[in-house]
Amino acid sequence: MTLNAVDWLGNKEDAMLADIGRLVKQNSFTENVDGGNKVGDMLREIFQLPGLASKTFGSERFADHLVFSSPGDTSLAPIALIGHLDTVFPPGEFEGFAKDKDEGLAYGPGVLDMKGGLIVIAYALKALAGTRGLPSICPLKLVIVGDEEVGSPEGRRVIERECKGARAALVFEAGRKEDKIVTRRRGTGGIVVTAHGKASHAGNAHKEGANAIWALARFVDLAQGLTRYERGVTVNVGKVTGGQGKNTVPDRAEALVDIRFDTRADGESLVMALRNAAAEASARVPGTSVDIGGGIARLPLERTEASEGLVLEYGACARASGLGADEAALVGGGSDACTTGAMGIPSIDGLGPRGSGFHTKDEQIEIASLVPKAQALARFLERA
Repeated sequence: MTLNAVDWLGNKEDAMLADIGRLVKQNSFTENVDGGNKVGDMLREIFQLPGLASKTFGSERFADHLVFSSPGDTSLAPIALIGHLDTVFPPGEFEGFAKDKDEGLAYGPGVLDMKGGLIVIAYALKALAGTRGLPSICPLKLVIVGDEEVGSPEGRRVIERECKGARAALVFEAGRKEDKIVTRRRGTGGIVVTAHGKASHAGNAHKEGANAIWALARFVDLAQGLTRYERGVTVNVGKVTGGQGKNTVPDRAEALVDIRFDTRADGESLVMALRNAAAEASARVPGTSVDIGGGIARLPLERTEASEGLVLEYGACARASGLGADEAALVGGGSDACTTGAMGIPSIDGLGPRGSGFHTKDEQIEIASLVPKAQALARFLERA
């Protein structure tokens, strides 16, 4: 009797866990280029499947970005599967892989965010390749970037180029409680504010100076006042530096500002409002200027009618695999789903193994969720 993809996956829990362990044991902190490329080598081996071609986009700053594709039925637009291989802990800070079968948990850096999600994708594709063959299903684009944890400054361009024209994007970031599907993420941005003034002696020539810290303080007050919780708009001035000593009028001061927003329109309006605040702060302190750099880093993932339909479509496959499929609440942090969503591609996120503690030293996954997550993806791709 020929197995279908779902049945093929039924006894693959131990194999999935072993492959996750291999990836997790190799540190791939974003700035650990050598370690990230070693993980990339493992992934090329894991994804070496009939009908799945691979290519590499080299990087001098980060681990190489990987793209796998299968042409499938060329009359259909492709499905994009998105992941990343970098993690957040530098070498020596949090290392190793552990599993506790009695508790049903596995631990380690990246086990949830998101090496576990990569293995979910891999085994769904292995199941399809080993049963009906990848060319018989819809076209696929799998993009794995090496810089997601720092905002995908390079990876974003790879995703935009490789996923152009996709009809749906599924992102295998950390799975949430009750397998809730992420359809909304806040947009993010970073602003660097620099105030310039004129230095002078605070005792002998106070009048001749122009206090950059005073101008920056004016800006901080105006900027913090732009927060609108009811709209999901927040401004946080998180770090301020400046000055030489108490007896010198400071000629320079700097602030680092975090911005978050629920919609693209609000993000763009917020950046303009911050520029206006800088101009007003300059005007209030004669002899100073306040400059702004940076801006929006990631546009928000916004829920659309098309993404709602994708939730229903994928959710039916998740429920058939014994998983939950409700929508998650708005998520504060960004991901590469923000990139595909901004491209107009219906996008859903949080499809990796269920777990908790990402970006902490208690990062863990529920082992029992691995096979059902892969089965849900296999079901979805067979129907897509």
